[in-house]
Amino acid sequence: MSARLVSVEQAAELVRDGDVLWIGGSGAGHGVPQAFIDQLAARFTRSASPRDLTTVRVVGIGDFDERGMSQLALPGLTRRTIGSNIGNEPRLGALVAGDEIESYSFPQGVLSALCRDIAAGRPGHLTHVGLGTYVDPRQTGGRQNARTAEQLVQVVELAGREWLFYPALPVDVAVIRATTADEDGNLTFEREPILGDSLALAMAAHNSGGIVIVQAERLAARGSLRPNEVRIPGAIVDYVYVDERQRQTYNTAHSPFYSGELRMPSDAGPPTTLDVRKVIARRALLEFRPGDICNLGFGISQQIGAVAAEEGVADRLTLTVEQGIFGGVPAHGPDGGAGVNYQARLEQPSMFDFYDGGGLDITSLSFAQVDRHGNVNVHAFGERMRGPGGFLNISALTRRLCFVGTFTAGGLRVGLAGGAPAIEREGAQRKFVDTVREISFNGRMALEKGQTVRYVTERAVFALTPEGLELIEVADGLDVRKDVLAHMEFRPTVSERLRPMDARLFRAARMGITDDFATGERSRHGRTGQRDARRVRGDRAGQPADERGLPRADRSAP
Repeated sequence: MSARLVSVEQAAELVRDGDVLWIGGSGAGHGVPQAFIDQLAARFTRSASPRDLTTVRVVGIGDFDERGMSQLALPGLTRRTIGSNIGNEPRLGALVAGDEIESYSFPQGVLSALCRDIAAGRPGHLTHVGLGTYVDPRQTGGRQNARTAEQLVQVVELAGREWLFYPALPVDVAVIRATTADEDGNLTFEREPILGDSLALAMAAHNSGGIVIVQAERLAARGSLRPNEVRIPGAIVDYVYVDERQRQTYNTAHSPFYSGELRMPSDAGPPTTLDVRKVIARRALLEFRPGDICNLGFGISQQIGAVAAEEGVADRLTLTVEQGIFGGVPAHGPDGGAGVNYQARLEQPSMFDFYDGGGLDITSLSFAQVDRHGNVNVHAFGERMRGPGGFLNISALTRRLCFVGTFTAGGLRVGLAGGAPAIEREGAQRKFVDTVREISFNGRMALEKGQTVRYVTERAVFALTPEGLELIEVADGLDVRKDVLAHMEFRPTVSERLRPMDARLFRAARMGITDDFATGERSRHGRTGQRDARRVRGDRAGQPADERGLPRADRSAP
């Protein structure tokens, strides 16, 4: 075979001291070459090598406990780590919090696009994403602790606008995952839940003089794979090892619905249990319009897809997930990032091209803190190290934004038995604060771009205005002063047209919004002028214009 077949132990031996190691996959085991991570950790525990690695992953990889990048949180193994979310890698995050290793947190879409930029031999990634947020070098530059001194992000001016420039990184070793490898190293992904950055990352490693290692579930004979199904050609693959126990995610061994082999039956069954998170997801769904192309973020936002399916309106929306799922119903909980009954499964860099260019009509994203200016912090709160994932890309140019979360945190308990919320115990932590700890979303810049912004909780809804936050809805039966304003560090404007939240949100039965969507139905065709009129102003947003050799490393498997 063109690519050499090795054992996973031999594959782990290919990493050398000081290497820049990129690991593919996403989140809770989606497309993750887990057997390689296991063996690399075992090798270091046994021999104290390799040392001083720079580890890079586009999306945080871990189960919020021991698996994934947490396994590489071994003193001496890693010198520097780069990713978009370290929150589901708690052991690695602890090293960062203790100033034991250097760490950078960059937007998921930036790192995804950077794979392709490195493959193309470009000097880095130029984008508007991150301006005015924590990753802007005039704030933290994405550096996550005091040990991290080098400034990697630059502000540049081009064509009369400010941009952020993220320089290209070396790729000494790239480890990715596929379903089937043939004897020439050609790769197919028929049982995978996502495609991710696998192709771009393999090309980046090959063109950088690095090596490409692949974990595959099975091996096929030369010439037996259909060329139209091959996603990565064997000519750019160096080593393959087989893991017959490969799982789709940490939570799911194999679902034919995630891989698109089968479609899930459309019968939604009985309504799911009503709780505070479902109330918030329901209210967020009311911001969506028929025909919208949407993104659903992590946490509460993931439930919007399930609520839409339960209400029978999921087919009137095009729901997307940044990992590449376009259409259908996104998975939620530990399998978030996958989806079922989707229209298409895209590569992640292409999905972020669509997001970065303003292709979304609406998104729902979580918040940890909101301040008087409408700034949102989603990545830096509490004592544990975290990150924003794709939050910065998704929120940068989307026309309508819905930030969701409970009104307070830390012990909040809300009763819903009476068909309206009853605050049984208030949370100890205020989330509407005078100044956010770090900025994940810049409210002032959103107003300049013409974005429409809502902040949705279980008891109140706010809108972003030039004067700051305005309270526009309160749940019926609650006192504005006692139950809302008293638990905020700043005083929002209260709308003269303050109205109660929709009573249907708090009932156990389905809301019955099918008719609402039917009366608002509109086609996405023949709307050229309308679409342009609704478009976020790219001139102020810094919307990018169109962008119109190394020797191979000598590495032999032991």
